[in-house]
Amino acid sequence: MSNSAFPFRTAREIDLGYARVLCIRITYLGELGYELYIPAEHATHVYGRLVAAGAGQGLRHAGLKALASLRMEKAYRDYGHDIDNTDSVLEAGLGFAVDLDKPGGFIGRDAVLAKKAAGPLERRLLQILVKDPEPLMSHAEVVRRNRKAVGYVRAASYGFTLGGAVGLAMIEPGEPVDKAYIESGEWEVEIAGRTYPAVASLRPLYDPAMERVKS
Repeated sequence: MSNSAFPFRTAREIDLGYARVLCIRITYLGELGYELYIPAEHATHVYGRLVAAGAGQGLRHAGLKALASLRMEKAYRDYGHDIDNTDSVLEAGLGFAVDLDKPGGFIGRDAVLAKKAAGPLERRLLQILVKDPEPLMSHAEVVRRNRKAVGYVRAASYGFTLGGAVGLAMIEPGEPVDKAYIESGEWEVEIAGRTYPAVASLRPLYDPAMERVKS
C-alpha cells in the first residue's frame, strides 16, 4: 500500500496474520510511521509476524529511551510529563488542536477564549537545544535569557539528529514571549553548575514543516 493511498492521519482496519488490527498513519517519533492497535489476545502473534516480515528489511527493536529522544527532537508534548492541567492549551503550543468554532463548544472553551483575548502570551513552552554536544539535560535545569533566569526545563533527552541535549522548557519572563522575544535574546541553560549556550524555538527544530512525517 503506497503512502499516497494512505495519507497522514488515515485510519483503516487491516489483517495481520489472524488478527484484525487498526492501523493509523500517525507517529510520535517525527518520522513517516504507523501505529497499530492490536487486540490483546493477538499481540504475541502479530509481534511474531512483524519481526519475521522485517527480518530482511533491517528491522531493529527500539525502547522508550529511543522514543523519548525522537519525540523530544520533534517537540512532541507528553501530558503529565512536559505539560499538565495547570498549563493553558495556548501556553503549551497546542492551540491548533482545539476548534474554537466547534458546534456546541467544548469543556474549557471559555477559558481558552479568555486567554486568547487577554493579549500576547507571557508564559510559553519552548524547545531548547544545547549547542555543546557534551552535556546532558534531564529535568529542572534553569533556562536563562540574556543571563536572567526565565524558566526551567520540564523534560529533556539527547537529540542524536540535532547533535545535542534537547528539551521542552516553560518560559515565564513577565513579558510577551513571541518570535521577536526569542530571536533577540541570548539563551543559556544551567547544567550541573555550568552554563551552556543554547537555541530556543517555538517551532520544532527537527522537520518544522512536517515534510518527513507527511512524505
